[in-house]
Amino acid sequence: MEDLDDAGEKSSFVVGLIENRAKEVGVAAIDLRSASLHLSQYIETSSSYQNTKTILQFYDPMVIIVPPNKLAADGMVGISELVDKFCTSTRKVIVSRSYFDDTRGAVLVKNLAAKEPSALGLDTYYKQYYLCFGAAAATVKWTEAEKGVIITNHSLSVTFNGSFGHMNIDTTSVQNLEIIEPLQSTLCGTNNRKRSLFQMLKATRIVGGTRLLRANLLQPPKDIETINARLDCLDELMSNEQLFFGLSQALRKFPKETDRVLCHFCFKPKKVTNGVLAIDNARKSQILISSIILLKTALDALPLLSKVLKDAKCFLLTNIYKSVCENEKYASIRKRIGEVIDEDVLHTRVPFVARTQQCFAVKAGIDGLLDIARRSFCDTSEAIHNLANKYREDYKLPNLKIPFNNRQGFYFSIPQKDINGKLPSKFIQVVKHGNNIHCSTLELASLNVRNKSAAKECYTRTELCLEELMDAIRQDVSVLTLLAEVLCLLDMIVNSFANMISTKPVDQYTRPQFSYDGPLAIDSGRHPILESIHNEFIPNNIFLSEASNMVIVMGPNMSGKSTYLQQICLIIILAQIGCYIPARFATVRIVDRIFTRMGTMDNLESNSSTFMMEMKETAFIMQNVSPRSLIVMDELGRATSSSDGFAIAWSCCEHLLSVKAYTIFATHMENLSELATIYPNVKILHFHVDIKNNRMDFKFQLKDGPRHVPHYGLKLAGVAGLPSSVIETAKSITAKITEKEVRRMKINSLQYNDIQMVYRVAQRLMCLKYSNQDEDSIREALQGLKESILNGSL
Repeated sequence: MEDLDDAGEKSSFVVGLIENRAKEVGVAAIDLRSASLHLSQYIETSSSYQNTKTILQFYDPMVIIVPPNKLAADGMVGISELVDKFCTSTRKVIVSRSYFDDTRGAVLVKNLAAKEPSALGLDTYYKQYYLCFGAAAATVKWTEAEKGVIITNHSLSVTFNGSFGHMNIDTTSVQNLEIIEPLQSTLCGTNNRKRSLFQMLKATRIVGGTRLLRANLLQPPKDIETINARLDCLDELMSNEQLFFGLSQALRKFPKETDRVLCHFCFKPKKVTNGVLAIDNARKSQILISSIILLKTALDALPLLSKVLKDAKCFLLTNIYKSVCENEKYASIRKRIGEVIDEDVLHTRVPFVARTQQCFAVKAGIDGLLDIARRSFCDTSEAIHNLANKYREDYKLPNLKIPFNNRQGFYFSIPQKDINGKLPSKFIQVVKHGNNIHCSTLELASLNVRNKSAAKECYTRTELCLEELMDAIRQDVSVLTLLAEVLCLLDMIVNSFANMISTKPVDQYTRPQFSYDGPLAIDSGRHPILESIHNEFIPNNIFLSEASNMVIVMGPNMSGKSTYLQQICLIIILAQIGCYIPARFATVRIVDRIFTRMGTMDNLESNSSTFMMEMKETAFIMQNVSPRSLIVMDELGRATSSSDGFAIAWSCCEHLLSVKAYTIFATHMENLSELATIYPNVKILHFHVDIKNNRMDFKFQLKDGPRHVPHYGLKLAGVAGLPSSVIETAKSITAKITEKEVRRMKINSLQYNDIQMVYRVAQRLMCLKYSNQDEDSIREALQGLKESILNGSL
């Protein structure tokens, strides 16, 4: 577990992967930080492993375990090769296929899970999901062997097919929507740096809170009850400043690595009697002591959190108060710690202070050998400081300092201005560091070795004193896991969501409404990232329903189409993670998958042209689309011949119209507006552009219906410097083509007019069905609808 000590925000996941010839993939991911095990098994619908890539991006593992030989369906490269190509910076471990034993895996999961197996559905699904149990067996076996630990029984939080309860966003969409990383970090013409959605929200203080935020952005929840519980909590925080400020202050009292401390109580070190491993054992002992001190500090911070939460009203906060603050086990653990650990010991990140705290953690008088080791530690520490005083006087170096770090121990730091000529030959390992010189001497090196040796002896003796305490804590490890989960969730809601909303002008962010089958309606939505960069961001609306499930957005280049598409997706993601959104009002139909097809990039590594990449992305969407998906397509078919490109775009639109998914399609192809004359569930919108002095003035305002901006491509070509004779010839050609298209659209419009009317009536009725209005308002709306039909003004 030692590599987690300074892991910061890096991943702590170990992932096991295995597949069969039926295109099924089993995944087991063990999180060493939060002591949890995630199992999932699914059918890989994409030959390029899009679903597996999405899962690997979500876990961002530090180690991936795979079997040695390829056992994949024909035409698929196999997961081992996929890991080599997609996870180049991740360590890959190949273990024998015999370790992927599903029978042993099921027994392991049953023993390690904190919950009853029946609650997880293991008894029901064991035979069906054998691959993920095989992956679990290999992952747990490798983790225990590699880390030299035994996982405590009934200590792991196990989730089974966990991603099914969350929205799925594939890796391409994560990049296109700039959820975790921005595509471009700098903005042309400004000094501002463009941020991703994750970077905008990342104000969390606990490392686990940051990872929870990242996980929520990559897989937002789909359960309305969960989302509304978070929003109710935000409502209370926004209306009760005292609670918001109090929670912020209480969370600051918890150390940054609080969630990590659980690892040392869920993972029990194996007993090693071999003296060769003494150095390694001293390091493990030090981490264990550090964990106990950190746990003591966290439990000391709990009363303040209880005091703040006592008068909270919302379900989420009252539930936390009942399950954590009223739980007597925390006080019992704190009392047990107090019997062994000195009251004055506190968690600190300053290296030498931390070392001293760890050496003096256990109360004096409990262990005689420990007290002797401490005396030796104090003597060498004092000798080092006396040596520094001696050098200050002997060599006339009044500003000589003696800093400490964990890697090299004590060393001298001397300002360069104090050194006249050369340093005396006594000083060795001389390194220039800014305006200072860092160095050592043989005397200091000798004292460092003795000091470190004394500290190690302290650690080893301290661990022996803590054995009973550790066993007592391990019996109640589930309450510590609960505390970590609660702190991470509060950190995300208070320090990320509430903090971000509080920095915005009043009423700029509002609470969204949700339904499983209603419309998607956003009034005056704004781009959450770009609105903070551009002072006068123009808000826009969107309305999609079952009777109008496709919007085609038209407009010239640079009119705002791509920004608009990204904006809709980011608003929905913000809404589903339980945060307020940048809009005047919004009602959201729960989305289970977001698909995007944006940008024009080729991929030379896989020998794919721009058009081939377009087609691969589109094929993935067509194969995986579900009735509750949101599909966002920014241009399609423009990387091939115009007739083929138009044909593909048209047929894709027809296919998507046949499913209940909501689709937003941005295009330059004005011919596609003809779809609206044939299919009543297509709505055409355009970005308004004014033409002044033969130049375009972009308004970035979305308006209903198609609008033909004459020859906008030719105008931009003129600005770029194309010869006027070429542009004039192009104008005459495009005029003839346009004339034929207008004639055909008039015929279609007359032919399909009746069915369009019926659809518009159905759409209004469905909106009334999902509205929250009272009976009188609905009657009034129905009467108005009836009059519109009779007048023919609908």
